[in-house]
Order: sequence, then structure tokens, then C-alpha cells
Amino acid sequence: MTNRITHPFEPIFNENSRVLILGSFPSPASRANFYYGHSQNRFWKTIAELFNEPMPASDSESKRNFILSHNLALWDVLHSCEITGADDSTIRNPVPNKFQHILAKSKISAIFTNGKKATELFQKLCAKEAGMDAVYLPSTSPANRAWHGKAGFMQEWGKILLTRLF
Repeated sequence: MTNRITHPFEPIFNENSRVLILGSFPSPASRANFYYGHSQNRFWKTIAELFNEPMPASDSESKRNFILSHNLALWDVLHSCEITGADDSTIRNPVPNKFQHILAKSKISAIFTNGKKATELFQKLCAKEAGMDAVYLPSTSPANRAWHGKAGFMQEWGKILLTRLF
């Protein structure tokens, strides 16, 4: 069943954030929990591996602190949409989030999108307002089987380290 759903979370960022990572829209498991809340989503494992650190604890405050401690920002492209379950291909009537307040209050110089749909939606609905294009990263979703186990997956996500100012 397709329902109109509004994004349940505020963006995670502060004045030191330099890289913004955007998903498309939270899955039902994430909406009930926190960003990338599905137990098989590889986002938190990927970010921890990227920074050579243990995964943050499962509570939202630990995850928020982990993101901010690495000068990252986290949000999603869409404010609301009609969607069936967690299937990005069913997204209809998308309403984008506005990014100017994040960009004005931080040091973000690069935007990365987690998956093809997030990239497509950002480029179509948000790039002009944000004043920059997004860099595609392969999705951490368990549905993205094409990248499971491939060495290039972490190499692609390593692009964050190349653009992040330390």
C-alpha cells in the first residue's frame, strides 16, 4: 500500500560539518528507529570502517555523536513522498527537503548521496537550490545486492575522505 509519509527526523549537522550524506527517504525500519535503522543496512558499518573505528552503539545519540565527531552531516533528500514500504522505485509525488539552512550554518563543501535514487532525486529537485551537485555512492541498503562483497564498495565510499577537510 502506498502512503504519503513525512520525514520523521531533523538533519544531523553542526557548524563544523564539512560533508553532507543524503539518503532518499527513511525506510519503515528507520522511521521506527533512527537513520539507517534496518538491521541489514550497511551504513553504520561502512562509516565506521571508513574512519577505522568501532561501530557506534545502537542508540540514536551515539550515532549522532559519531557523525558529528567526523565533521559529517546526515539527512535525506525528501521531506515527504508517497512510498510503498522501503522500495525507492515506488516513490511518487516527492517533496524535497530544503538545504540552505544547513549550508548556511555549516562548512559543507561536498554532498554525497547514498544510492541511485537519492542521487537522481537530489539532482532533479535540490541541486540548484543547494548550489552544488551530489556525488553518487553505492547504496548501503540490503536491497543493493550488486555491490555486496565487492572491494570497490569501500573505495567508492572512500571518496568522502578525499573531500573532507581535516
